[in-house]
Amino acid sequence: MKLKLTQAPAPVHTELAPACGWSVWNELISCSDDQTLHKWNLQGEPEGKVCQLDAYYTDLHWYPLSSKRNQSGGTDVFAVGCTNGCFKVISRTGKLEKSVDAHSGACIALRWSYDGTALATAGEDGSVKIWSRNGMLRSTLAQSDSPVYSIVWGADSDQLCYSTGSNIIIRSSQSSAKQITWKAHEGVVLKVDWSPISSMVVSGGEDCKYKVWDSYGRLLYQGDPFDYAVTAVAWSPNGDLLAVGSQDTLQLCDRMGWAHSKSHLKTGSILGLSWTSDGTQLAGSGSNGTVVFAQVVDVAQEDGRVQVTLEDEHKVVVVDLLSEITDELEFRDRVVKISLGFDHLIVATSTQCHVYSISNLSTPYIFDLKEPVTLVMQCERHFLIMDHSSGIQLYTYEGRQLCNPKFPGLHPELMNQQMLGLSNDTIAVMEVGAQSSGTTVRFFDAAQGRPIGEPFQHSLEIKEIQLSQVGTSTERQLILIDRNRDLYVVGVMKRQPAKLASMVDSALWHNTTGMLAALVDQKLTVWYYPNEVFVDKEMLAKSRFVKADAEYGKAAHIQVFTGECFACIQC
Repeated sequence: MKLKLTQAPAPVHTELAPACGWSVWNELISCSDDQTLHKWNLQGEPEGKVCQLDAYYTDLHWYPLSSKRNQSGGTDVFAVGCTNGCFKVISRTGKLEKSVDAHSGACIALRWSYDGTALATAGEDGSVKIWSRNGMLRSTLAQSDSPVYSIVWGADSDQLCYSTGSNIIIRSSQSSAKQITWKAHEGVVLKVDWSPISSMVVSGGEDCKYKVWDSYGRLLYQGDPFDYAVTAVAWSPNGDLLAVGSQDTLQLCDRMGWAHSKSHLKTGSILGLSWTSDGTQLAGSGSNGTVVFAQVVDVAQEDGRVQVTLEDEHKVVVVDLLSEITDELEFRDRVVKISLGFDHLIVATSTQCHVYSISNLSTPYIFDLKEPVTLVMQCERHFLIMDHSSGIQLYTYEGRQLCNPKFPGLHPELMNQQMLGLSNDTIAVMEVGAQSSGTTVRFFDAAQGRPIGEPFQHSLEIKEIQLSQVGTSTERQLILIDRNRDLYVVGVMKRQPAKLASMVDSALWHNTTGMLAALVDQKLTVWYYPNEVFVDKEMLAKSRFVKADAEYGKAAHIQVFTGECFACIQC
């Protein structure tokens, strides 16, 4: 996996460009010390000046929109912070809607909450303030002795994570819950980002390092030092990728911080990074005024027999690993998602979904999409796609829609693959969002999308769920991994959880049998009959396979468990 880079042939900004941001229309707005705001299209081509104001900008953030249907009511706006201490709210067309004096020094950073009800600003004066959508001051959350360089909301739109000096602080904006503070770097922390899906925090500092933390301040990963300070970090929308920017350098990492690729540029220090809502493209603004565009390519998937690679945004290459026959699939629109499994390949472009049978790649089933797809999952009989507008949609491999399950509080923009389970007869969905504690799983009938029984409630926050792939609906099993990394098996019908193991990093059901594989304390464990946990735990211990291998490492992830093949990646 790597980044394919493009830049405008001629410079658009003449001075430093501190920030940029993608809108839901896939338009990029960049700001610069030349006092201009410019618009760019998805191909990285400049489309003209949006406006010019008598201000020097520090940060930019679009008002959050979960779908294009929610754009009524004047929500197509973005906020910019300025060196004179004010923030400005500007419409998509460049009209200045509001200017508010916020800080006694520069307004260094700002972010809208995910629900759009509040704007948080951080200043050179060391204060963190929360404002209403209309620019009214609600509260001064914190006052520090040193400037606050970066700020980001948590998924619940209540907690805020910000950096001051060498420390990172997480604090609730409403409740009296105790704040979490930890020393993150040897020098000043210049940038933080907090994934709303994985709940992991990434930070970059003047000590030339980037680090990945959990939301309690425990270090998960520390990258090798760069040659210069790390000036920008950004999670992709689904939390699976991480971008890190430094002087003339842009690095793409996996969800745990391990580097996929490092690109060398001529941008100066990358000061701002922004992902498109589908997570396929990235833009960065540099200290010399350059705006760089990066497409995620060389994305590969394998099922033991076939390998599929996204070579660029319009071409997918399919290789039969046994016969070594190669097929190239060309697409008019850019490819957003690919998924391989159960002898079918799903390719979702920005406007259409293509469903291929691996045995016949020449005649796909094709249907139109209302919005770009953010997630694809497969099982034997059908597949699931998700977008921000329609939510969860289930289709047959002939392109016929089966159901569209919905419930109050469904937040597709905050969900990834670990929060969904799919089988031939059942869909499992975790509840996420500000009103959820992350402990609830809902079950739906795959044929009609109707709820199956009452929601299942676990005692701790759930991190990952999966449904077994074999057997009837009465035999269907759910596995879950909770915050303590304990692995449980739950019957979809009986709802009686039983603990299988502790210290679990990843788990995956076999695609054609009832076997279950898991990485338990850096050891591969396979249960041949995991249902024995409900009957005889002594027999369960005798019907499992355990293999220790130092190469698995910490936080590895199982990707494939099919036939006699097992594949995992080190995260």
